[in-house]
This record gives sequence, C-alpha cells and structure tokens, in this order.
Amino acid sequence: MKKFMLPYLAIVLSVVSLPAFSQSTGSDTAMLGLPGDNLDLYAVLDLFQKSKTIEAFEKSLNEQKTGINNLDLDLDKKVDFIKVVTKQKDSSFTFILQVEVSKTEKQDVAVIMLEKKKGKVTMQIVGDEDLYGKNYIVEPKSSGTPSVTANPGYTGPEPVTVNVPATTVVVETTPIVQYVYSPVYVPYVPPYHYGYYPPYFAAFTVMAVGIYHANHYHYHGGYGYHNTTVIHNHNTFNNYNGNRNRSDRVAHNNANGRYNNGNRASDRQGNRGSDRGSNRGSDRPSASTRPSTGQSDRRSGGASVSDRQSRSNFSSPSTMQSGRSRGGGGGGGRGGGGARGGGGRRR
Repeated sequence: MKKFMLPYLAIVLSVVSLPAFSQSTGSDTAMLGLPGDNLDLYAVLDLFQKSKTIEAFEKSLNEQKTGINNLDLDLDKKVDFIKVVTKQKDSSFTFILQVEVSKTEKQDVAVIMLEKKKGKVTMQIVGDEDLYGKNYIVEPKSSGTPSVTANPGYTGPEPVTVNVPATTVVVETTPIVQYVYSPVYVPYVPPYHYGYYPPYFAAFTVMAVGIYHANHYHYHGGYGYHNTTVIHNHNTFNNYNGNRNRSDRVAHNNANGRYNNGNRASDRQGNRGSDRGSNRGSDRPSASTRPSTGQSDRRSGGASVSDRQSRSNFSSPSTMQSGRSRGGGGGGGRGGGGARGGGGRRR
C-alpha cells in the first residue's frame, strides 16, 4: 500500500509547492535595487484609476492603511509624504508625484500622463530615472495583449530590452478620467509643504522592502511593463523631463548605496564593505584605540573588508609573538565586523 501511495504523494507535494516557488521567483526578478522598490507604480496606477478626484488620490496614496507608500528618501526611517502636482495643457494632463526631502530640495518620484485624442484617452506612469532607472513605464494592459515581463527589473545601465509595439489603451471609463475631462473638474493645488502635512497623514515607520514588495506583487498581473521607451505623448513628457525636480541629497544617498543596500545587485557587495565597515568601525573601539600590553602593528579590521580577508598583517613578528597583543587587536577586528554582518539582509 505504501508503494502505491508514494507516487501520488509526490505529485500532491509538487503541485502545492509550485505556486510558492513561482511567486518567489517572480518577486526576485521584479526588484530594482533602487529607491523605487518602496513605491510600487503598478499599485499607484491602480489606485489612481479608482480614485474619484486628484485630492482623493493623494490622500489614499499617503494613508498607512492602503500600504502603497513606503518611500523614505531622507532616511529618517519614516515614510515621506507624496504630494500630487497637476499641470495641464489643452487635453493633456501631467500629475507629478513629488517628495520634499528638505525645506530647500524636492525630488520627483513619478509622473502620470493622460492624453485625449479623438475621444480616446491614454494613460501611463513613468518612474523617475533617479528612483527607477531609465524608461520604467507602466500602463494598463489592453485585453488580449500579454504583459511584457521578460525582465521587469532594472538590472544595470544597459538593461536587456524587449521590443514591443506601442499599444493605445482606452481608459475613459475610469472615475479619475471621467472627472478630469468633465465640466465640473477643478484643478487641485496641494497646500502642503515640508513639515506641514494634512491631519490624516502620520509619518509611520518604513517596512522592510522585501515585505512591502510581497504585499504588492499581485498588482503586477493587470499591467504591462515596457522596458523600452514607448511613450504615447512625447511632447508632454519631454516638457516635463526638462523641468523635473532632482534632489542632491537623494542623488548622494543613491550614489553611496544607502537605499535598499545598494543601487544594483552588482554594487551591493562594494557598498556593504565600504559604508557599513567604516560606519560600524567608528562606533566601536578599534585595535588602535584599545589598550594593549604588547606591541602590534595590526590595523583595525573594521576599516575595510579587504583587511579582514587578507592575512598579511598577521605575519609581523610582534603580532605573532605576543598573545595578549593579538587578543587586543582581535577585539577591534570583531568590532569592525559590520562590514560583514551589519544592516538588512541581502536580497
């Protein structure tokens, strides 16, 4: 009886484990390794279409209960408030998602573009290059057209591209589109600025990016991601792109790998070694500052990953002959171990 049951049991286990495996695989490929991982544009576009007004969209975007906004560009471990700035030219609308990083600096996060031609409306959201990489475009998926997800994550300065035709998607029936093109539309101007936010907004704590991404992965099934530049309204986008807001602070943090443990997968090891080793090493006593009864020319291991990996420093006669000196230096090596053990887990 056991022999007959084993094949059936194996089949059942394989079927049960298949969805979990495929979900984790898809989740990994969709991660960007950039600040934009903390604001899922698929979820943002879905929320935008369901909102009745621009003000209602801004409110829902920033409420903790919706769980969509997880951005922390100023690195204070609190979610930043995203305001929505509206610009209109004839029948084209540009809705800019923007964060005020400080009293003097603004950073554009993404831009939603609506354009109406001959009674048809197109809708796209484009992530800012500093936060999502080049040409991160999301649009509603037309019926019968499979989404392009061959390589949905930005993996470097020269990502693998997929050639896809520009598909015009009709979105006239969505509440937000009906509102902005109706006679009762009133332009919304957010009255908020850095340090002054609406009563409904509380700067809640940022969640781990892996948990955040898992919570929103289900949005990706209804939208098509294009890894090439397929923008319907080039004039509107070019006008916006020439005047987009960029923050030096965000650029500095991004360049130093302070968002999500590095800009890209290829940069993460270097960023971990240089940033975390030096930061952790300065907080704890190193070999050069700890008291030692013997002489030692051993440097603190917390300053660099290469110091910990190389054994050339242990060949010194003074360090080999004095056990107490090696013990004193070793404490500094462990204190500087933040280059290997500190920070969030690597994805």
